[in-house]
Amino acid sequence: MIDIRQFREDPEGFKKSLGRKRFDPAVLNQVLELDVAKRQVQTQVERLRAAKNQSSKEISRCPPAQRASKIEEVKKLGDELAGLEKELLVQEEKLKELLIQIPNPPHESVPDGGKDEPGQTIREVGARPAFDFEPRDHLALGELHGTIDVQRASKLSGSRFSYLLGDLVHLQFALVQFALQKLSSKGFTPVVTPILVRELAMYGTGFFPADKNEIYKLQDEDLYLVGTSEVSLAGMYLDDMVSADSLPLRFVGYSTCLRREAGSYGKDTKGIFRVHQFDKVEMFSFTHPSRSWEEHELLLTVEEEIARELGFHYRVVNIVAGDLGAPAAKKYDLEVWLPGQNAYRELTSCSNCTDFQARRLNCRYKDDKGPHLVHTLNGTAIAIGRTLIALLETHQRADGTVVVPECLHRYLPEKIRVLGPRS
Repeated sequence: MIDIRQFREDPEGFKKSLGRKRFDPAVLNQVLELDVAKRQVQTQVERLRAAKNQSSKEISRCPPAQRASKIEEVKKLGDELAGLEKELLVQEEKLKELLIQIPNPPHESVPDGGKDEPGQTIREVGARPAFDFEPRDHLALGELHGTIDVQRASKLSGSRFSYLLGDLVHLQFALVQFALQKLSSKGFTPVVTPILVRELAMYGTGFFPADKNEIYKLQDEDLYLVGTSEVSLAGMYLDDMVSADSLPLRFVGYSTCLRREAGSYGKDTKGIFRVHQFDKVEMFSFTHPSRSWEEHELLLTVEEEIARELGFHYRVVNIVAGDLGAPAAKKYDLEVWLPGQNAYRELTSCSNCTDFQARRLNCRYKDDKGPHLVHTLNGTAIAIGRTLIALLETHQRADGTVVVPECLHRYLPEKIRVLGPRS
């Protein structure tokens, strides 16, 4: 949620900045009008409370002949106050409903551009895989190996589900262990997170209302299935106060994630690239505001380190303002080259959400100057499905076998150094 005080001080600056996210300025105008009206009512409430309190104190000091009229005066003030307090609650609720719609303004270093426009490529790393044969895509390789079965999954669960089998399952959990060990050595605390959360967590992290159509809900319960463990990790410090000395608090969460992928039908339907259910290892940081941009670069550094060790050719992209999600002030995507698609595709991303989520979640730190909002950041360490795709397509050989990167060997059964076709 934006800081309403900063918005009052510079409404035109906010309008200009949020215009880069293609946000409707009419909502901002409504906020300004409602904020003025609410503060006027609040002033009246405070004046009446003071008058009522003063009159109440005077009752005991009144001559008996005047006491009845003073009591009546207090009652009238109380009735008027009750009406204004009710009006104030209505105004506050309306204002909250508007504020909850407003996204985080983009950072000045974010390039301009609309949704789905290409971002600014910062760097490309490594050489594109070169083959003296026609490379297969991940689904062809998985079917050849007997490790990916989307046909049987579709009969059971519908489209965009899959069975992973055999060596690919071992490879999935090798990736998890690889990421957990790496992040643990860098001071991140491993967490297995809940995948069911209350609505307040979805609003608190900024996924509601903007992405509500992407989220699965349990019928007749205030519980939602998370599309990323970012939601559960951010919610760990809901309504909490930490010491300034404890920052940064760094976590690496593992969970299954579920998304409806609403509006994406007809795109990326082949194989396991865009599915409803996937597993992910997610980084999350609560940090001091003065260090959040440094922390953002740290998360990107970790993502790049993982991509290099897995032998991927990739590029880092600074996402345009109009394509940022509601909570993010800035986001980097790490796009990996997939030979089977002959294209770059998003593998991981990392975002700085500044104080946007913390204000909604009431997550603060305390120093000698009092309480302040933390900054929150998130970044994908390993998106399991997409990383499996990149491994299969990048490290394939002409005979259909796939060489497993050495960094994963210690986490695999000894026989699994090369993935091969079923005999």
